[in-house]
Amino acid sequence: MAEARVVGDDHPADSSSSAGGRRRRPLTLRAIDPLPSLSKKLKWEGPLSFRGVCEAESVLGRASRPPGQSGPRRRRRGCLCPLPCRHELLRFSGYARYFQKAPHLGDDDFRQGVVFDEIRAVYDADEALRIALVRSLAKVELMLRSHVARVVADEHGAYGRYLEESFYTDIGDREPTVESCLRDIDRSKDRHILHYRESGINRADYSKLPVWSAVEALSFGTLSKAIERGAGGDLADAVATSTGIAKGGFAYRVRALVYLRNRCAHHSRLWHHSVLDAGPTPNNVRKKAKREAGQFEPRSVLDIIASLDDMASRAEVADPLLPRLLVEHPRDSAFWQGLVRPQSPRDHGRDTP
Repeated sequence: MAEARVVGDDHPADSSSSAGGRRRRPLTLRAIDPLPSLSKKLKWEGPLSFRGVCEAESVLGRASRPPGQSGPRRRRRGCLCPLPCRHELLRFSGYARYFQKAPHLGDDDFRQGVVFDEIRAVYDADEALRIALVRSLAKVELMLRSHVARVVADEHGAYGRYLEESFYTDIGDREPTVESCLRDIDRSKDRHILHYRESGINRADYSKLPVWSAVEALSFGTLSKAIERGAGGDLADAVATSTGIAKGGFAYRVRALVYLRNRCAHHSRLWHHSVLDAGPTPNNVRKKAKREAGQFEPRSVLDIIASLDDMASRAEVADPLLPRLLVEHPRDSAFWQGLVRPQSPRDHGRDTP
């Protein structure tokens, strides 16, 4: 197995120490497959394994920094740890994979010139992006709840109708949208929902539950389904008009926001991630974003961010996020390139040792 040697820190002298009473122990940083039994079934982005974890944690941050430059490190169990947390090694390895030479060919060495701080910077930037997105996504989600409640109440009545199966246009053998709504409402423990629920019955009579209370109990995913399928498919256009956002592809743009919110909520990697459920970002919105940020792939996270910025700005609920990203990340940085041109990791093949 290919290995990369890292110079170790000073340790107390032993029988093999130099006359000075101190010695420098070489450490080995290598990539391993922690579950070999699964390697034939899964493409495992193996974690970084340190031969002598405490020693590696104590020196890796210093050894990878330019001479004379130091950075904050946390003391944990008697060693200085440059990683966010020892328990995050597995997550961290998913980022480190992109800095290796050819793991798909069995070469796990890191590319020439790669330093630990470069990988750590990408790791931290990805976390910061998720946190920033959660704030903007929350503002847009709350705005959508309010407008859905208002449109339904004004055009279809505040009670009963929105919980009838015929109100939604469902597709194929998927779960009826009304069942998704009722399940979320049944799960709620909020007093404004419990008020309409009697104990000892399988399902409460929610015919008197106002829509503005019900929407607060719906998950963002269920709310997205209701927008897409409600009022025979017309609810999406009505909500878009109410918010001042373009009607074209509105429901699918909301669904893309749900996808992005879920990845952020589960702390999933956004860097080098190709969005599976990308919504149809309007051409004028995409062109405007590209004038500011340059070219990016249609399934990149930046495409959804451009759509989010447009919706947040038009509804006047949040400031755009893209300009902040441009200030914080140079276009030639590893993090920016991973956002605009996401690539799948070149992982070990089935026959790669």
